[in-house]
Amino acid sequence: MQTYDLNELLANNTYPGRGIVLGLDETGENAVIVYFIMGRSVNSRNRIFEETDEGIITKAYDESLMTDPHLIIYAPVRALPDGKTTIVTNGDQTDTIYDFMQEGKTFEDALRTRTFEDDRPNWTPRISGVVKVEDGKAEYKLSILKSDCGDENSVLRYFYDYCQPMPARAASSTPMWATATPFPPSRASLRR
Repeated sequence: MQTYDLNELLANNTYPGRGIVLGLDETGENAVIVYFIMGRSVNSRNRIFEETDEGIITKAYDESLMTDPHLIIYAPVRALPDGKTTIVTNGDQTDTIYDFMQEGKTFEDALRTRTFEDDRPNWTPRISGVVKVEDGKAEYKLSILKSDCGDENSVLRYFYDYCQPMPARAASSTPMWATATPFPPSRASLRR
């Protein structure tokens, strides 16, 4: 897999959208979890993060500007009660993953019940990650759920498993590596 400089990749993209970066720091001793968010519409730009006991939620900065909360208000980060596992996503699939994992099911099981977002004509890909830190070692998984070349009736599900991650390397995904309108959903991919 080709390696990218994430700083350059983001600096040279006018609209990366929502994104996830998972990895280990240079020492290999600390897991790194990054979630970032941007918006093009007034509704999407009207979001802020709020910390909760379980992680982070998005909320409207100005309630009077909110037009449709269903794709913009969600918990992008939730920690499981086990104190070892953190979920990070770009949408409400966080709750699906959380519920499935609480029942002893897997990250993959949860995401097999979901598809891309219903934001015609973009069909924004759902990107999701889970990080588990146990006995001083971290492992993580990433997933991308996207339409097949913009076909609303066909979902492609990609799962990436990093059970022995390397220090100072990270895997990242954002559904918006493009600036076209509408965004081409097939552009969502994994970057390292």
